[in-house]
Amino acid sequence: MGAETELIKKPAPTLYAIIVIKILKGLLFVGLAVVMYTLSDNDLPAEFRDFLQHLKVNPERRFWADLARQVGQLTEANVLWAAGGTAVYGLFSLVEGVGMLFRVPWAGWMTIGESAFFIPIEIYELVHRAPAAAGRRGHPALVLAILALNILIVWYLFQNRSRLFRHHHPH
Repeated sequence: MGAETELIKKPAPTLYAIIVIKILKGLLFVGLAVVMYTLSDNDLPAEFRDFLQHLKVNPERRFWADLARQVGQLTEANVLWAAGGTAVYGLFSLVEGVGMLFRVPWAGWMTIGESAFFIPIEIYELVHRAPAAAGRRGHPALVLAILALNILIVWYLFQNRSRLFRHHHPH
């Protein structure tokens, strides 16, 4: 066993959890993009009303009525652009997850960068929009949970980058 023995990568449960999150998020967003694309040429307000009926939700509630108005303003081109952006973001998450699965250093840095990018946005949401949304359930708590998760991901990957993503280079 000389210098050419491959380094054995130690188990890293937190890394595996991050990988699972990234891959699931990527699959979710790619799936959402496919749904958006397939619905782009449909009558979206009618589809939305049918969806609310299927869920047995009262469409007269303010939240659903406001959302229905916004859906009514969507154009096919807007939906296609949103589907494209959603697909790119989903594929980005899949690349991060698969790259970290194989423990390639660029995937760790890519994940650190992507997670760090959203931290100021989430702080802005909490400071400026959460007080106004206090009457609506869940929004501030969800943003806070995502913020905490992104901070944890950045901290964990940065602190453990040399242990998690080292490469063996034969001499």
